[in-house]
Amino acid sequence: MVRDQPIASERKRVRKNEPVELGGVRIKPGEQGVARFFVTRLYTHTPVDLTVHVLHGKRAGPTLFVSAAIHGDELNGVEICRRLMRARALRTLRGTLLVIPVVNVLGFLHHSRYFPDHRDLNRSFPGLTNGSLASRTAEIFMREIVARCTHGIDLHAGTRQRYNLPQTRGLAVNTVVEEMARAFHAPVHLYTDLLDGSLRSAAEGVGVPVLLYEGGEAMRLDEVAIHTGLKGILGVMRHLGMVRDGPKTPSVWSHWWTAHSSRWVRAPESGMMWAVKKVGAHVRKGEVLGVVVNPLGSETVEVRADREGVIIGHTNHPLVNQGDALFHVAFVPDGQGLQEVVRETLGTVWHEGLNDEFM
Repeated sequence: MVRDQPIASERKRVRKNEPVELGGVRIKPGEQGVARFFVTRLYTHTPVDLTVHVLHGKRAGPTLFVSAAIHGDELNGVEICRRLMRARALRTLRGTLLVIPVVNVLGFLHHSRYFPDHRDLNRSFPGLTNGSLASRTAEIFMREIVARCTHGIDLHAGTRQRYNLPQTRGLAVNTVVEEMARAFHAPVHLYTDLLDGSLRSAAEGVGVPVLLYEGGEAMRLDEVAIHTGLKGILGVMRHLGMVRDGPKTPSVWSHWWTAHSSRWVRAPESGMMWAVKKVGAHVRKGEVLGVVVNPLGSETVEVRADREGVIIGHTNHPLVNQGDALFHVAFVPDGQGLQEVVRETLGTVWHEGLNDEFM
């Protein structure tokens, strides 16, 4: 006899998740937990831990880590992580989400990009158990987090007094990362090489693709960068099959561009800089981007673009020394279209579009 319809179990077999143990904490499928890994002690012997939030779905799927504040003064990612853990979309989570809101706890406490010994954690991977404090933290992160994951998203912002247009970065040869970037849907995806000692480089070395996100600047909370980051992570999770593929709020950006290279335009002279062009502007070779003036005299020097492209970052500091990075120009095809999108998006008050899923 031939059955007209297969029974439900034959139509779709759903593989259930298994319990996961992290840092001595056991989390059952469908539950959440917090794992803590001892890093060091303050001078007062107060312990400093690396805190990992574990959201474990009922059904099996990818394991994604989302990390922020590897540079301790980059705060937008911390807020993105907070909102992510409250997102309603995670009610249908498949697989496991590891959220690390503050990786560089000591830098975060001191409002600093670096560790107390001035080491950059994002140049200390994969780390050593008996190395510097930054190196030891990197080793813990690789062993306890990256080694458990199939994918990663690392959240960053520009350095102090330097604003970055929301953008993702990844290797041009890694199609998995490019697919993640397309799903993230920031306005620009910049192809970049791996930097020695970076989390992205170390993770790629053990087969874990990591997408890097940049948005806003250090020690500032920027709503456009935060909103773009949250929507982007949920977009990647949807692409990976970790959350339901149902109705969703669209990305705040209507288009997505790729850039194969970029370059900083530097100050031709020291002085006080007045910007003529803003982030998102499409500029042509030779076009004036700003003017450096002598604050004690009348001399002025123009800052000109050395190639055509789109400004994806710029300094916010008016006092510059000769050679300082002023405008980050990416070589984006059809950059004039991006200029219009950026102007429209940055001119919108995003607070009106937020709801309980994000706040």
